[in-house]
Amino acid sequence: MNDTIRQLEPKELWNHFTDLNAVPRPSKKEERVIAFMKSFGEKLSLPTIVDEAGNVIIKKPATKGMEDKMTIVLQSHLDMVHQKNTATPFDFDTQGIEMLVDGDWVKANGTTLGADNGIGVASIMAILESKDIPHPAIEALFTIDEETGMTGALALKGGVLNGQILLNLDTEADHELTIGCAGGVDVTAVGTYQSKKTTHTQAVKITLKGLTGGHSGMDIHRGRANANKLMNRILFQLQSYIEIASIDGGSLRNAIPRESVAIICISDKARLEKEVKALEQVLKSEYQTTDPNLTLIIQDCELPSTVFEHQFQKQLLNCLYACPVGIYRMSPDIAGLVQTSNNLARVIVKDSNYQFQCLTRSSVDT
Repeated sequence: MNDTIRQLEPKELWNHFTDLNAVPRPSKKEERVIAFMKSFGEKLSLPTIVDEAGNVIIKKPATKGMEDKMTIVLQSHLDMVHQKNTATPFDFDTQGIEMLVDGDWVKANGTTLGADNGIGVASIMAILESKDIPHPAIEALFTIDEETGMTGALALKGGVLNGQILLNLDTEADHELTIGCAGGVDVTAVGTYQSKKTTHTQAVKITLKGLTGGHSGMDIHRGRANANKLMNRILFQLQSYIEIASIDGGSLRNAIPRESVAIICISDKARLEKEVKALEQVLKSEYQTTDPNLTLIIQDCELPSTVFEHQFQKQLLNCLYACPVGIYRMSPDIAGLVQTSNNLARVIVKDSNYQFQCLTRSSVDT
């Protein structure tokens, strides 16, 4: 499949992107991609350094006639968000991304593609390798760990770069230049809860999948479904006659969750199936534009040894129902700008422990 990508134009860009995507590069595990970029710079006989944090800097002299122009820093990050569909067998630590062409789009087979920020990295690689693009002196800065803390950028020491202009190639709109961005903070709630023996005789697994998902910053305004919120909505409506044993939804803090799974105990499966089917039709209708592949599945499963204590179950469902998701406020100053938003990215409640992970963003500090 990746050979098809190599034939796309401009080939220089897509070949570098394909080479990069063959290298596993999860955040905080960038050793292999750091070595890959270091080798790339050295093969071009360009000055290449790896700083203490793991950032890679490759410097290319100006082409003839442009020596007096201002040095430009081109920057992209090496790590990528690793997320896959539950049904997709894939090991991000050992496998390269499997890409495919779908109409006018390059996509990945059941995983994230890594275009954030791999396409930026590939663009810089193409410029560094080029022999016929006039340019001033270039300092290519490839930072690590952008997705989970920007620790690479924060650890960059002064004096390493000489450029006075930095172009960050991390965007999704070719016709736009961005001169700022929202800040973000992780809001994580953890705790324990009391369990009890179930009073029911059957157990089922409810799986919500097929949602579109997306980046919790760039896509938060698109109105896409959040799997954690929808699963909570389903359980909330069923709570009068179910006992919940576990909930496991979402994966990464900066990704709009696409899937959620709940194990529940019941005594009337026919009633459950009827109500879940009706709920599925309601949700499909509400999200037919943004999440056309939304699916709810009910499967029999082994009866769990314990379920949530009644009061905790009630408080849990109320708490998650109250948690804001999506746009909290639009900017009153800049048309179309999301000022403040929240993503309920991860909900995991099982084995007497709970954890909720939110990534809250705002361009206003307060």
